[in-house]
Amino acid sequence: MSSALKWMPLVAALALAGCARDGYYDDRGTDYVDAESSAPLVLPDARDDRRFGNAMPVPEAQGSFVSQGEDFRVPPPRALGAGGGVQAGGVALREAAGQRWLVIGAAPSVVWSELEDFVAERGLTVVQRDANRGLLVTDQARLSVRPGLQQGVSELRCEQGGSPQQRCLRALQRRFEARGATASASSLAVQRPGDQANPLLTRSGGEWRLELPYGVDRTWAELSYQLEADFAVQERRELLEQDAEARTFLVDYLTLSARSEGIWDTLTSFGGADPQRIRLSLEASGPQSAVLKADSADDRELSDEDRRELLERVAGLLG
Repeated sequence: MSSALKWMPLVAALALAGCARDGYYDDRGTDYVDAESSAPLVLPDARDDRRFGNAMPVPEAQGSFVSQGEDFRVPPPRALGAGGGVQAGGVALREAAGQRWLVIGAAPSVVWSELEDFVAERGLTVVQRDANRGLLVTDQARLSVRPGLQQGVSELRCEQGGSPQQRCLRALQRRFEARGATASASSLAVQRPGDQANPLLTRSGGEWRLELPYGVDRTWAELSYQLEADFAVQERRELLEQDAEARTFLVDYLTLSARSEGIWDTLTSFGGADPQRIRLSLEASGPQSAVLKADSADDRELSDEDRRELLERVAGLLG
């Protein structure tokens, strides 16, 4: 028997498995029409919040999305655990263009309070304090706090003469790691203000691009970190190269059109679709704004919808 014929029973079984009561595929869209809501579960006030959480949390879709009329499709939410985002109470180091800073999974108000305690405990002389700007200048360093690129995080810098102070950053990192290990996540995870800008997907010259309301160096550092963590799935999405000077990333990505191939085509071809090689280019568009573009880096054309879907995923990593 030829190898092709050996596959026919499997193909037939998969095709028949889709049959259901209303047609070829089971449409469960009406199963919830008669569903009734029940009263929410009430827990005692004396409960320990650290012991409870959502059993099946639903991630929120990040960024802003543009309708395409009748062809509009709701973008998927960011996968739980996707990327290398800092969780509530976590701390991570970022580096770009000779600068270093900490990204902390806590609201700026929480970080500011800890920063004041840090300065007081070390007996440093405060030269300037501006809580509204998140600026605390001592006789040894300039400490600053501001909202981070992602939801519920802050950026903390320690500099002197415009240069990052490594010993100061290490001391602050240890402090926040110790706090994160003892504090509950709910006491640290505070949403960013609703009026803070988010990544915006727009069209320019007939092509989709991602407008980012952050400085290009901050964006590069975060995007590099996120792509290294999220684009690490062989034959689906992989970060191949990154050029900090040119601010470009070379990735292999299984596009939406490739993923949307029918099951019959996939089985009868005895193989899956190949990822497409794509170059992501980051450009400054202002002092506190940048633009990310996606273009084909091989002999295949990158369709308009595939470009849009890829940029949506990146927006989810940065939003």
